[in-house]
Amino acid sequence: MPIILAPINRELKILRVLTDEKTKKHLESLGITQNGIITVLSSGGGAVVCKLKEGRIALDSNISTKILVAEAV
Repeated sequence: MPIILAPINRELKILRVLTDEKTKKHLESLGITQNGIITVLSSGGGAVVCKLKEGRIALDSNISTKILVAEAV
């Protein structure tokens, strides 16, 4: 599911990032990598605020629809 539809306050595993290579490299430098763990803190108006390791990152609606996640086991 896209991260914009993901449940709040649950650990999620990043499955795929469906963007062009330039954007994908930028997201990787921020820590958004395939098989990484991310937690959605809030979601509204298309924007998503996520916890990534010990930091927080805000994703706009364009990017948050292209990051596919699943609940971490």
